[in-house]
Amino acid sequence: MPGAGTQVTRSDAHLPPVPPVKGASGIRQSLIVPGHAEQVARARAFIAGALAAHGLCDEVACLLGSELVTNAVRHSNSRLPGGTVTVTVTAAHGEILVAVTDDGGPAWPAVREGEDPCAEDGRGLLLVGQLSTRWGYHRGDGNLTTWFQVPAEPA
Repeated sequence: MPGAGTQVTRSDAHLPPVPPVKGASGIRQSLIVPGHAEQVARARAFIAGALAAHGLCDEVACLLGSELVTNAVRHSNSRLPGGTVTVTVTAAHGEILVAVTDDGGPAWPAVREGEDPCAEDGRGLLLVGQLSTRWGYHRGDGNLTTWFQVPAEPA
């Protein structure tokens, strides 16, 4: 059951060990989209489709993935002309890993606790932290990758 995900901070973040597995039990698919807000729905549909094609259904993965893509198109250099966001879905050994890579920017991801619950924004990473089993972020090659893990649930 997802919940109270462990955050891996920028000092020790790396993608967790969920290796791609060949055959029906493993998935590794990626989608690159322009860094525009209207692409969030496309990314969410991609996550749902990648999981459904392998007999998995995880509404939590779709929700959290769309939160990370929204953050990428709002707060990173991906929103600039020519910017892109890459969504990668990996599932193996009973875990789903969703990683969102953007074109980086001036700030690090930060959970905003104590925000106004009626505010229109500011709760994405709080949701990621509460609903995932593990999440984190790292920078490399000018990009920022934010990721989370949730248990894989059969459809």
